[in-house]
Amino acid sequence: MLTQPLADKIRPKGFEDMVGDPKLFGKSGIFAKMIAANHIPNMIFYGPSGTGKTTAANILAAAAGKTLHKLNATSAGLADVKQVIAESSSMLGMGGTLLYLDEMQYFNKKQQQSLLEYIENGRITLIASTTENPYFYIYPAIISRCAVFEFKSLTACDLKNAVRRAARILEEEKGKPVRMDEQALALIVSAAAGDARRAIGLFENISAVYDEIDEQTVRAFLPEVMGIGGFDKDGDGHYDLLSALQKSIRGSDPDAALFYLAKLLAGGDLISVCRRLQVIASEDVGLAYPMAAAVVRSCVESARELGLPEARIPLANAALLLATSPKSNSAEMGILAATEAVSAGKGATFPRCLQNVHFDGENSADKGQNYKYPHDYPNHYVPQQYLPDDLKRARFYTYGENKTEQAAKAYWDKIKNGT
Repeated sequence: MLTQPLADKIRPKGFEDMVGDPKLFGKSGIFAKMIAANHIPNMIFYGPSGTGKTTAANILAAAAGKTLHKLNATSAGLADVKQVIAESSSMLGMGGTLLYLDEMQYFNKKQQQSLLEYIENGRITLIASTTENPYFYIYPAIISRCAVFEFKSLTACDLKNAVRRAARILEEEKGKPVRMDEQALALIVSAAAGDARRAIGLFENISAVYDEIDEQTVRAFLPEVMGIGGFDKDGDGHYDLLSALQKSIRGSDPDAALFYLAKLLAGGDLISVCRRLQVIASEDVGLAYPMAAAVVRSCVESARELGLPEARIPLANAALLLATSPKSNSAEMGILAATEAVSAGKGATFPRCLQNVHFDGENSADKGQNYKYPHDYPNHYVPQQYLPDDLKRARFYTYGENKTEQAAKAYWDKIKNGT
């Protein structure tokens, strides 16, 4: 006999019962407004697991009176999509068909392109979900036809509300109270790392075995690594660790970098570590070793595919590479200086030679773009004005003192000085 998981039993039927970003959910959230306006567009939901993507699709389909078809791109193919399309023309699809395609990033370009025709002619309303950045993994023509919404990791408060709701429903089902102290609830939430499904699943497993849930009974269900130091993904200590990791790498201390990396991974926070290492590659190593960003990106992708505990190995490679590389923050300082100029309202107009000028008009006193094509000149360089008039003497970028940037400086000094 199949047992329905508690997380599925208590899945909200309306947005008022959902936890998470109030801009999306709740009585005044954008999804509720869509329902009120009777307008359900094609959409892409992206964000971590357990943040409500499937639940939101269920509620939208029910409210719109559409037939909901769910496919998972990890196992579905074009034949499954065509079957949904065929049903949209039958009696089953008279109210409209909403296709919820989970893990959309696993469809290749051809499979994604096959959806375009049916999106455009209105045969289906598509809601695609992905845990990856859709602008990297989803065909641009699909994105251009969809509204894109980010589902963020749930806060500790959100998760506590979700678990308390699960406890109330379980009490009604069992006909007896579920006793759980606040320390136990906090530990369940911490272990869930922003995933409501994980939090409710952990609570369900514990409550099936113990009549009273305290911190000790929760720890019995956690891997030993999760209990180290009371790791709290949303607490100040978590951000202190990320800061310590970055400052250790910036300070070129590989041993400290490994220690703080190990401490973060002990808490199970793979995503924050991956993001921070990629920031460090560009912010602190930068042009001193331009390939660092590409190498770290490769290590991060490997780590996310492997998952913990194996992920610690490519991430250790990335941390050590960054800690032992030469350092430069010239790119960061340059973009900050340029951003300040933009914020100050400078450069409202830019040189005519850079504009996309095709026809000046018969009465124009200033005809011709006068752009000099650098590839037509020796060394592929010719002096001409690129910055706007009010910034033409500005210098946003200063070459770093490292070998790579000094080599670039020497080359351009030679070319631009004509020696």
